[in-house]
Amino acid sequence: MPGRLLKYFLIWFVLIFVLSLTVENWTRINLFIFGRPDPQDLAFNQPGNLSGNRPLVVSRDEQINMDVFEKVHEAVVNIVATTLTVNFWMQVIPQQGQGSGFIIDDRGFILTNNHVVADAQKITVTFGNGKKVSASLVGRDPSNDLAVIKVSKSKVEAVAPLGNSDEVRVGQKAIAIGNPFGLSQTLTTGTVSALNRDLKEESGAVLTGLIQTDAAINPGNSGGPLLNSNGEVIGVNTAIFSLSGGYQGIGFAIPVNRAREVATQLIANGRFAQPWLGISGMALNREFADVLQISSDEGILVVGVYPESPAHNAGLRGGDREMIVGNYRVPVGGDVVLSLNGKKMLDMDDLIREVKRHQVGDALNLEILRKNRSAIVSVVLEEKPS
Repeated sequence: MPGRLLKYFLIWFVLIFVLSLTVENWTRINLFIFGRPDPQDLAFNQPGNLSGNRPLVVSRDEQINMDVFEKVHEAVVNIVATTLTVNFWMQVIPQQGQGSGFIIDDRGFILTNNHVVADAQKITVTFGNGKKVSASLVGRDPSNDLAVIKVSKSKVEAVAPLGNSDEVRVGQKAIAIGNPFGLSQTLTTGTVSALNRDLKEESGAVLTGLIQTDAAINPGNSGGPLLNSNGEVIGVNTAIFSLSGGYQGIGFAIPVNRAREVATQLIANGRFAQPWLGISGMALNREFADVLQISSDEGILVVGVYPESPAHNAGLRGGDREMIVGNYRVPVGGDVVLSLNGKKMLDMDDLIREVKRHQVGDALNLEILRKNRSAIVSVVLEEKPS
């Protein structure tokens, strides 16, 4: 009896084992017995299931993206800048950095960021079709992080149309085309998140009036165009705000109206004439105003006026004595700038931002307080000394 039970147990065990192997390998067994199907018999190859047999549904937003890319992408280029450095053993070695740029004139002028081509001994431009050509530096302006390079006119196949950044509004569509991480002809989309942002660069220069966007901008996008829905350039992608070094939803672009002005001067003169007022100052507050017996607690206390500067030539006055206010030694006795062309000035950042909006030769009206008496002073901007 025990032997018969053991026999039944072994039979059931073998049956279950064979069944499990059969289930587990049924696909292989099925293909072995019945063979593989013909390609034309596969369901996804049937005429009714092919996508070409039904119309492609494209949303309005998708159509805008496709139209803008087709309109502009041939004008967007990849830029490789080669610089020479010295290693630990005092050997000169080449290093390469990448960025983007876009053609702004059929003569071969390309707009990009200054930091893309700064100190480059060799500049190589790669077009969308993969063709590589050498480029020469026309001029650069570190204060606005812009530069212009040039390729042969015969190489130009498309020019990016420039729009009007004064018409840009928060919430409108923003499209970036560039070469992030060297991946050419990459399009990303988003919106204009904010306007008039200020950004301090590692060099200490302050970029003012920037366009903020959430369109993905990564390393390598610098110098590429930020576009509107019409395929017009509204900004030059220049920087990202990131804790990791990669895209985190905050990118910045230089408004195209400023870029147009800088590029014009770089092409025509080889340099950009940066407007300059020529004062140093500090923001007033209630504590300073009370101690210094100034009738206004808003404005900029002029601490110093540079000799032979536009401010000096207009008669602005800086401090003529020092006082200790709190923990600060403050030059006092100077004028207080209240407004520029009717716009309130609360600190030096406001003043610098407003001066940058103008050109050399522009006349500005400064409302000032001098010994608590209001006056209007006209200042003609000059080029900032190098």
